[in-house]
Amino acid sequence: MVLIGWTALVLLLVPYRRFKAGFGGRVTLDDFRFGESATVPGDVSIPNRNFMNLLEVPVLFYVVCLTLFVTQHGSSSALMLEWSYVGFRVLHSLIHLTYNRVTHRLAVFVASDIVLLVLWAQVLWKLSR
Repeated sequence: MVLIGWTALVLLLVPYRRFKAGFGGRVTLDDFRFGESATVPGDVSIPNRNFMNLLEVPVLFYVVCLTLFVTQHGSSSALMLEWSYVGFRVLHSLIHLTYNRVTHRLAVFVASDIVLLVLWAQVLWKLSR
C-alpha cells in the first residue's frame, strides 16, 4: 500500500507540473499531442517518466506480494525484502524528481531489481518444495 500511495503522489505531480508549465507559457497543448514532445522541459516530463517507472517493474513486486499472501509463504525475510524494495523505489523516485544524477538513480534502480529478484527466488524456492 505504501508503494501504491507513493505512485499516486507522483501521479498528482504530473498534472501539477504540466499545468504550471502551461500557465507559465513554457508548454502548449500541442506539446502533449502524441505524448510529450522534445520541447517539453525536463522538470515537466520527468514526473511523467517517473510515474511510468512506477508502473513497470513494480508490477512484478505486486505479483510476488500477492503470491506470498495467497500461498501463505510470507516470512520475516520476505517482509524485510519487501520493505527494502519499497524503500529503494521511493529513493529512486526522489533522486529522479530532484537532482536526477543518473549514476545514483541507476545504482538505486539496480539495487531494487536485485532485491526483487531475490524475493522472487525465495518465493519460487518455497513453492517448489
